[in-house]
Amino acid sequence: MKWAALILWVLTAGGGFIMLGIWLRNGGMQQARESGARIRPPLLFSHFLLAATGLVLWIIYLANDDDTIKWIAFALLLLVALLGFTMLAIWMARRRTAIPSNEPSPSEAGPLPAEQHFPTAIVTLHGTAAATTLVLVFLTNIGIGDS
Repeated sequence: MKWAALILWVLTAGGGFIMLGIWLRNGGMQQARESGARIRPPLLFSHFLLAATGLVLWIIYLANDDDTIKWIAFALLLLVALLGFTMLAIWMARRRTAIPSNEPSPSEAGPLPAEQHFPTAIVTLHGTAAATTLVLVFLTNIGIGDS
């Protein structure tokens, strides 16, 4: 189970890298000071850095079987999940907001937030893989699936 968690964690990171690239390519950093609901750099980069740190700790755990490290990796993963759900809520709220006919179109109201360019399939797969990773790490940590 610990190896399945690693594989899924790496795949999840891959989806995250794709979305980070899309966000940067579509002006995420330049839009940081614009008003409105959008994913801000501190939120996104905190999510990214904590997830990467947790992944490195998980690899260290796999190399030396240290119980403390695996629980720290899990705690970081919980925090990463909370940040991820925060970004998902921002992304979903903006996608669900319909523009009334008397409001300006998105092009007239300003550029579309960078995260609104994320393909729904990648967001869904990233979130599903992340949630599954969290469960696999927890199950590994409590001793289920030991070989």
